Amino acid sequence: MSIERDIKKRSGASCELCSATEKLAIYHVPPNHENKLEKSIQACETCISQIEDADTMDANHWRCLNDSMWSEVKAVQIVAWRMLHRLKKEGWPQDLLDMMYLDEDDLAWAAATGEDVDKDTLIKHVDVNGVQLQAGDSVVLIKDLNVKGAGFVAKRGSAVRNITLTHDNAEHIEGRLNGQHIVIITKYVKKT
Repeated sequence: MSIERDIKKRSGASCELCSATEKLAIYHVPPNHENKLEKSIQACETCISQIEDADTMDANHWRCLNDSMWSEVKAVQIVAWRMLHRLKKEGWPQDLLDMMYLDEDDLAWAAATGEDVDKDTLIKHVDVNGVQLQAGDSVVLIKDLNVKGAGFVAKRGSAVRNITLTHDNAEHIEGRLNGQHIVIITKYVKKT
């Protein structure tokens, strides 16, 4: 049998998320690069468009997750978990998330797209120009800096390659200069 027939049979020819019966399509749950039944769901056009574009979200449409989160189909559970996390600020999704259980492998699959990460609380390291810094970047000092405890002055224009980010402080990065491991304040560097 083809995947289309299997999904149609499994879903009863309806959206596995909201039970709509029109404008249905197969949605391959990321990260899924294969055309497999167990990693795909049947969903309506409305659900798919809101899954793929968070700006079109209608929180009331997703109240259907109250039922679909209990589906026996793992892919449906994964999408429900992701959408509940995306809607957490509404209040009611948190109650549903508290009731939901995913085993370790399914939780890893669900979290693979980062829906559970609160984008507002992420620490971002930015240079003097507001450019975001990543681990491994190279920066140039824009000011002479006294390096405390090392006994030298880091001169303006000095390059620091392969920086690391301080995970608990957005204003600090680390790198090597003159053979010394130093902490540098981000407002004194420019990404190269």
